[in-house]
Amino acid sequence: MARVAKKRTAKRAAKKAPAKAKSVRTPAATSPALDKAQGSVDKMTKDIAAQAKQLAAARKKAAAAKKKAAKSGKAMDKRAADAASKAATKVSTAMQSLRAKMSDAKDKLAKLKAEAKAQARVESAMAKIESMKTKLAAKAEADLEKALKAFESKWTKKRAAADAKKVKATTKKVKAKLASVEKKEKAKAAAAAKKAAAKAKAAAKKAAAKAKAAAKKAAAKEKIAARKAAAKAKAAAKKATAKPKARKAKAKAKAKPKAKVAKVKRAPARKKAVGRGRKRKA
Repeated sequence: MARVAKKRTAKRAAKKAPAKAKSVRTPAATSPALDKAQGSVDKMTKDIAAQAKQLAAARKKAAAAKKKAAKSGKAMDKRAADAASKAATKVSTAMQSLRAKMSDAKDKLAKLKAEAKAQARVESAMAKIESMKTKLAAKAEADLEKALKAFESKWTKKRAAADAKKVKATTKKVKAKLASVEKKEKAKAAAAAKKAAAKAKAAAKKAAAKAKAAAKKAAAKEKIAARKAAAKAKAAAKKATAKPKARKAKAKAKAKPKAKVAKVKRAPARKKAVGRGRKRKA
């Protein structure tokens, strides 16, 4: 019996060696996808800061050009002000697009972080279970060696059942905890997605209204310009048609008074001649 116990003890010692060498796996703190997403967010943050500086400079330039055009009233200055305003609008549009991309990148990063945390929790829970299994197995081996002679077969079955029950209970508890955490994370993610969708919808609505107003304003401006051009062309045509007529009427008006003056001058001359003749007769 002592020899059999020694042999079994040697076998168990050989089986235990790998268990002692086994190390608990540490959950990964990061991943290539997470690093890439974080790098993308950092880069976009720098790009947005640079775009903000450009936008401030463009707006300042547009304001200065507008002020200069209002002061001088020159067409050249007005065109320069319009160009500066369009450049500022272009930078603003690019910045809004970059911010939208930044929002998407942040959402992706948050999702990857949440997934990494969830994975880390799962791995940590599994590591605890494995650690517990190892500890229970080691303790069972130690207790089994003490009670081997009396009830080795019976005790082994009993202890294995007890260990399995403990592992099952712990596994059930850990799974329930993980399910609860996962449920909370899903609810949180759904709320965030809903909020982001509402935000995106509002931004799209605002951008559409802004674009519609800008188009309406541009159309009205073009319509006014067209009316002015048409009126100017009509006035020019009318003036060009009326000019020869006016010259002709003016020439005619000048000719008539001259004829009248000649007739008036001749009548007194005759009267004077008659008067002189009568005096001579006297």
